[in-house]
Amino acid sequence: MSLRAFSLRPGARLEPGSVCSECLFRFLAPPNAIPRRTFAAAGSLHNKLSQPRVLPRILRKSYFSSYMPDLPQATFLSRSKKSASFTHQASLFESAAPESRGQTSNPAAQLQGSPDAVDELPHRRRQRLKAEKENGPTGSAENAIRPDASSRLSTLSSSLPKTSVRRQLAAYLALTKPQLSFLVVLTATAAYGIYPMPTLLALDPSITPLPTLSTSTLTCLYLTVGTFLSAASANTLNMIFEPKYDAQMSRTRNRPLVRKLLTPRAAWLFAIGTATVGVTALYFGTNPTVAALSAANIILYAFVYTPMKRMSVVNTWVGAIVGGIPPLMGWAAAAGQTAITGHDTWRDLLFGPDSLGGWLLAGILFAWQFPHFNSLSHVIKEDYKNAGYRMLAWTNPARNGRVALRYSLLMFPLSFGLWWVGIVNKGFLVGGTVVNLWLTKEAYRFWKLQGAKGTARGLFWASVWHLPLLMVGTLVAKTGVWDGVWNKAMGIVYDEDEEDEEYLDEEEFRESQDAQVSTQLAQTTKPFV
Repeated sequence: MSLRAFSLRPGARLEPGSVCSECLFRFLAPPNAIPRRTFAAAGSLHNKLSQPRVLPRILRKSYFSSYMPDLPQATFLSRSKKSASFTHQASLFESAAPESRGQTSNPAAQLQGSPDAVDELPHRRRQRLKAEKENGPTGSAENAIRPDASSRLSTLSSSLPKTSVRRQLAAYLALTKPQLSFLVVLTATAAYGIYPMPTLLALDPSITPLPTLSTSTLTCLYLTVGTFLSAASANTLNMIFEPKYDAQMSRTRNRPLVRKLLTPRAAWLFAIGTATVGVTALYFGTNPTVAALSAANIILYAFVYTPMKRMSVVNTWVGAIVGGIPPLMGWAAAAGQTAITGHDTWRDLLFGPDSLGGWLLAGILFAWQFPHFNSLSHVIKEDYKNAGYRMLAWTNPARNGRVALRYSLLMFPLSFGLWWVGIVNKGFLVGGTVVNLWLTKEAYRFWKLQGAKGTARGLFWASVWHLPLLMVGTLVAKTGVWDGVWNKAMGIVYDEDEEDEEYLDEEEFRESQDAQVSTQLAQTTKPFV
């Protein structure tokens, strides 16, 4: 502080941090007086006292004024206005300078204890961080979910040289939506694996009295490859039709076609190639019924569901049908593999006496779509609204929660039905009930709070884990899988001679029944000859 300032402002108040003791002594002492050092070094005073001081929190004005009502500023700031004539100044009951603490220059913010205040109180800070964690910061989407595999692959592809082969492979793989395609394959192969055949996964073949056929590993391989390629084609077509709208959404703006990592022509060729190879593999590796279901699913997803998203909220139900078809594909593949006649029609494979298990699995996948997608759409509902997609999350939030809860409750009778028809054992009732209770609990909270307080994210992640746990649970709890282990543990031994005799008795009984039926038919048609 210079001496000229005192001449310009005679009424200026001397503050402890505005002038050092040496300058003060020179100003007040006689002209011939010898300067004296105080107990503090002059250099230290120049370096510290002239800078803003960080005082204890209890001495700061914001601590006392956090809970005060909105009174006129002059009540609290009259003294500071008179004495704040210097840039570097820190009085006893004032906070540090804005440039040193990163505070706002708005005094009202300090009085109200806002996040922009000089020193935010600990409990206020915890409340603000908790609110941002649950509902997201003001003006942004509610804690958008982390990028999916397609986005991460697109980022990896863009970071590689343009001539790199890995760049092209990562971009094409991003078109397939790997996580979604993996779930589709999981549902198809799980249905194929739990088709009721006693010798499928039996540890002891002697427990099966009848020499029934078993599913083929090669058929399962064809089913896996064909289903993945078909799902990849449908997902690629979905990206081809929506790059303009994908660019408007935070979840999809990192897709390869939006970032121009691939040309539309290359994407079309990839979609046609994967569809052709996938459907052909299913046709020759499984049966025509499975190939027809796969082709129908590609058309339904790409050419019906995709444009319907901008027309009506019914698109969610259409997408649920798309998700329910892969289990039917796996079930029909297993049914065709075990067909005795070798020429069963699509009616026999899909509507035969043993087809109820496939429809129950399809129902589970159909119902699962709603808690999964309704929670996801709620998290990014503003993006859907800005892009013009008709979703319940923003058109009717209350119904959005009711639908998610309703179909979560439907999981219980569908899971019970798998045990009722004899596909899974009682262990699945326990494990499946626990997993379904978890999903239903999150769906209830989502409906009750309409997605607030983090319930949308909770339901979304519960649905992500629910489906793999349930599908793997059906494989583990399949009827007959643990019979061999149980029989060995209990010392149960089967006599092969008795089993052969029982088999012959059963065969003779069937032949006698067929003979009786033929006789009755002959007697019935004889008068009309």
